Amino acid sequence: MLSPEDWAAIWLTFKLATVVTGLLLLIGTPIAWWLSQTRSRLKGVIGAVVALPLVLPPTVLGFYLLVAMGPDSPVGRLTAALGFQLPFSFSGLVVASVFYSLPFVVQPIQNAFESMGRRPLEVAATLRAGPWDTFFSVALPLARPGLFTASVLGFAHTVGEFGIVLMIGGNIPNKTRVVSVQIYDHVEALEYAQAHWLAGGMLIFSFLVLLCLYTLNPSRRVL
Repeated sequence: MLSPEDWAAIWLTFKLATVVTGLLLLIGTPIAWWLSQTRSRLKGVIGAVVALPLVLPPTVLGFYLLVAMGPDSPVGRLTAALGFQLPFSFSGLVVASVFYSLPFVVQPIQNAFESMGRRPLEVAATLRAGPWDTFFSVALPLARPGLFTASVLGFAHTVGEFGIVLMIGGNIPNKTRVVSVQIYDHVEALEYAQAHWLAGGMLIFSFLVLLCLYTLNPSRRVL
């Protein structure tokens, strides 16, 4: 019941989610560590900026990202000089998805860092461990459950994106058309059988993600 276009959308969606999840872990882990350890007055501001996608409509975030990456913006002129553009491209989807899924990665890792307390860090300091050694040898291993939760949530949230993907990537087959957009196309064409197959797959995938999180990490906060 799945057409070649459906399979192409599925492949593109999971490719996007994999790339975005890897980038989010690289970007989100240092942010989460700083938020969990700092006493700066900027903590509230940075925390609010990171959490903004949780409450901001995807189309609003997508609109401003589209303007920021457009041909008349500094970013757009830079990418044009380098020979590529971000809007309506896979790279643009990656950038937009990183912004949109950031709180789903930062907050679980931050919670994990905060829950381990100060004691392990103080013990590491008494053993003359440097900041980098303490982070990689003590903090990251103790925060492993949070990293697992962040990875699963970041991946799943990217898979389910629609509004921001449509704003930044449009609906280009084999390039920016992900599963959520493909479902929309089937419904718009009154192809409900095909939409059921894709939507049902997304429903099962989402349930399995939550089941995995609540089974393997029953005592951890998701967000």
